[in-house]
Formats: sequence, structure tokens, C-alpha cells
Amino acid sequence: MEYLYFWRKFWGHSNDDVVDSVTGLTGREIKLVQSTWAIVRKDPVASGIAIMSGFFKHYPEYQAFFPAFKDIPHKDLPENKKFQAHALNVVTALNSTVDALTDVGLLEATLISLGERHGRRGQTTQQFLHLKQVVIDVLRQSLGNKFTQEAENAWIKTIDAAYSYIFKGLSS
Repeated sequence: MEYLYFWRKFWGHSNDDVVDSVTGLTGREIKLVQSTWAIVRKDPVASGIAIMSGFFKHYPEYQAFFPAFKDIPHKDLPENKKFQAHALNVVTALNSTVDALTDVGLLEATLISLGERHGRRGQTTQQFLHLKQVVIDVLRQSLGNKFTQEAENAWIKTIDAAYSYIFKGLSS
């Protein structure tokens, strides 16, 4: 079993059509998520700002959960360093998720911990579900025609798999 794990980790999925029993993603979907994310992660602060600005634009009531910038007008958030720092944290969490797609144990440990931290702050599954749509929208805008229907489907499956762990952490 360790031998198989080593080769899977080293070479990735040998068959792009094999579905991972834990994440539900095929090797092809993992590669698609990783390749599209590689484009977005090149400018992590700007990508994070786009995600968090979109989140607060659609759900302004959620800004109150962030004491460091809860009273900053929406239009001024992108220039606020504390907001930028949190935006970078969001991209870092997405980086960790995308990077760990072929290591389910690491994915699980990382995301359960993230869920526990957010649960202690009172965040809910509904807030994460709202964030999911914002992330998909930002990917669509950032990637343009590279964000195909296949890429969108792969991303939705990826976020759903990640949320299964985050939600475990939220509820603990």
C-alpha cells in the first residue's frame, strides 16, 4: 500500500479517468484545477482582494465578522493592509487545498483545522457556501475562456470536497 501511495504521490494519477474515492475527483479534474489555479495564484493579493471584495459586495453583513476592517467602507477595503493580509490568507488556504489534492490526509488535516478556527469565530456553513459562489465567479472572471464548463465542474467538486472537511472542523 505504501508503495502505491509513493507512486501516486510521485507521478500523480496514472489514469486521468480514475476517480479518487475520497475527493470524487479524477486525475484529469485535479490537473485542470491545478493548472487553472496556477494562473490565478500568480498574483495572490489581487486574487484574494477580488474574492473578499466580491464576498462583501454580495454579503455586506459578513464584513462585521472581521474586527480589523469591519468599519472600513467597501470602496476603501482594497487599500487596507489588514484586509489585504486576510485576502492573502484566503488565497493561501486555496493554495494549500489545491496543492494537497493528491494527498487526502494532508488535505483533511489542513481543512479540518481551518474549519475549527472559523468555527471558534462563529462562522457558519452558509457563509462558506456563499463564499463558494464568489470564488467560482472570481475564477470565471480571472480565467475568461480558460474557465470552461469542465473547469467549473472540477472546481465545484474540489470546493465541495474541501468543504466536507471544513464543515467537520466547524462542527467540532
